[in-house]
Amino acid sequence: MMRMKLGVFSGELGFLTPSPTPFLSHRCITSTLSYIHKHPSPLIFASYPRKNSFVAFASSAPSVSGSGAEYSGYLHECFMLNPISPEQLLDVGAKKKKKEIAGIDQDELVDPKVLADLDSCFCEFKGVHIHHKICDAESQAQSVVQNQIGSHQIKKLGFPMILLHGFGASVFSWKQVMKPLAVVIGSKVLAFDRPAFGLTSRVNLSKPLSSEAGDAKPLNAYSMTFSVLATLHFIDLLNAEKAILVGHSAGSLVAVNTYFEAPERVAALILVAPAIFAPLTTPRTVKENKSRHDNQIKDDNSSIRKNPIFGLYKMLSKITKYIAEAITQMMKQMTNMFNFLYRKLLSAILRSSLAIMLVRMAIDKFGTAAVRNSWYDPKQVSEHVLSGYTKPLRTKDWDRALVEYTAAMLLDEESKTKTSLSDRLHKISCPVLIITGDTDRLVPSWNAERLSRVIPAASFEVIKQCGHLPHEEKVEEFISIVENFLRRLVGDSNEQYAQSAVI
Repeated sequence: MMRMKLGVFSGELGFLTPSPTPFLSHRCITSTLSYIHKHPSPLIFASYPRKNSFVAFASSAPSVSGSGAEYSGYLHECFMLNPISPEQLLDVGAKKKKKEIAGIDQDELVDPKVLADLDSCFCEFKGVHIHHKICDAESQAQSVVQNQIGSHQIKKLGFPMILLHGFGASVFSWKQVMKPLAVVIGSKVLAFDRPAFGLTSRVNLSKPLSSEAGDAKPLNAYSMTFSVLATLHFIDLLNAEKAILVGHSAGSLVAVNTYFEAPERVAALILVAPAIFAPLTTPRTVKENKSRHDNQIKDDNSSIRKNPIFGLYKMLSKITKYIAEAITQMMKQMTNMFNFLYRKLLSAILRSSLAIMLVRMAIDKFGTAAVRNSWYDPKQVSEHVLSGYTKPLRTKDWDRALVEYTAAMLLDEESKTKTSLSDRLHKISCPVLIITGDTDRLVPSWNAERLSRVIPAASFEVIKQCGHLPHEEKVEEFISIVENFLRRLVGDSNEQYAQSAVI
């Protein structure tokens, strides 16, 4: 006898629901759906009893617990209220995978403030909401850390410290050292996320940022200038005249540029695995031979003037000089025009949808691998560390912000009007400490060593069996090196104070 059966699809046909554990294999699903399309059957539909559950009445349906033939017959009579094609059903897993970048679902991107921690702070600077954290040595939490590491506050220093992360990092990178550093200096330690990184708001450059009165053009939030001004802003926020700047990797560029912008506001520089190209030193023989060469030229000139051909040579030299200057000026104009067109083309390419797609592909393929490769032993990188680095991928417009940051870095127009940073390093007069790992695969330790020779009186320390992240891999050694450097700094300042008092 034919009988009517009520079936709830979410329970009996689990593979048709969003359940993470399907009841049937892909092969079985394919053959079943193929059978359904070849043998359609009229259905009487009912309403949804609850969300994601489908109810259908079949005119004839044997028990699901029966034989394979009975089960196929039952599927033959069943159909959903909103039918799904076989292609859609089989592509669900693939589509879900495509929407993930480095394991982060890209369908549910949120405002950065939603991802903030309990100790997170935000301040608005020139239209950008900058995420930062502050550790104070006077809090009880720091006193516990002080007992653990057996450190003592460095007396009479009085300067706060600002931590500047590198490319692709954030405040999270300083998590393990903020409290110990606050104990060491006996003052506040602040770390902030630069635009395009961490939980700082992503800026739409189509809407100009608020800038100071008289500015010729709006400030690019992703430029070096903005990061420098933001650093000075946080020194003001800490109510300090000076601060110790600690820059890691690309953050070292921000620290050094901040020094040249306002050297009176920087008490000391600590550069960790600095991503700053160290120039080759000028050979001493050139300087030694310069005076000898000048004297030789004077002697030669006196003999040349006595030569009767000298007048003709001088006239031809002037004509050649004028022609060369005209050609140079013409070439300069052509170069400027081609350079302008090149920058326009590069800007359009960098800000295109193709560039955004390439950034997403690069982060998905190499993001977590780059973090692991930054450590001396990649196997020591925990899931907690990886989740800390990939957390910003959950923010809205993170990909476009990275593209804008790259464009601002490559199209920096201010660099054309200033002397290159490498050529100004010898002018740094504040105390400098350079720390590197002996197995840094991203910024080789030999570059850091060469950098220490270019900067006057810079201290140089190498941490053994350490990669690109000394402040994450070797926390205790890192804190010890910084503490010893600051103690010498305090000792030198006390000695200078004593000498000035005697005088």
